[in-house]
Amino acid sequence: MSLLDSLNQDMKQAMKNKDKQTLSVIRMVKASLQNEAIKLGKDKLSEDEELTVLTRELKQRKDSLHEFNEAGRDDLVKKLDEEIRTLQVYMPQQLSSEELEQIILGTIKEVGATSKKEMGKVMSAVMPKVKGKADGSQVNQLVQKNLS
Repeated sequence: MSLLDSLNQDMKQAMKNKDKQTLSVIRMVKASLQNEAIKLGKDKLSEDEELTVLTRELKQRKDSLHEFNEAGRDDLVKKLDEEIRTLQVYMPQQLSSEELEQIILGTIKEVGATSKKEMGKVMSAVMPKVKGKADGSQVNQLVQKNLS
């Protein structure tokens, strides 16, 4: 089942359950997917493009969550936390730290990196492999750790 089909099905269920929070998040994601398709001039996005949009939406919410936490806005923190949980349902299974470390070590050997100067080369090779399955900041930290 495609992401759009899944979103439509869950949207109907949220309407039946009168779950306004989930319904709102699903509508925002669908709008983002449609906007991306229009921007790219396509009728339908590929799975990879859909994952890119989902990842962007999740990252925006996590960044906002961090800001609201620092500002002491508990009302907004709770709302964003629920939105993040709703979005994570549609994301692929996240890699464990061990799995991620193995991918990074393999990629470092693959590109022949030996110092932190080559971090960009390693990051650009790792990120497509872990797209949607790992947080970029976690990848960045592990790459730095393994290149030092």
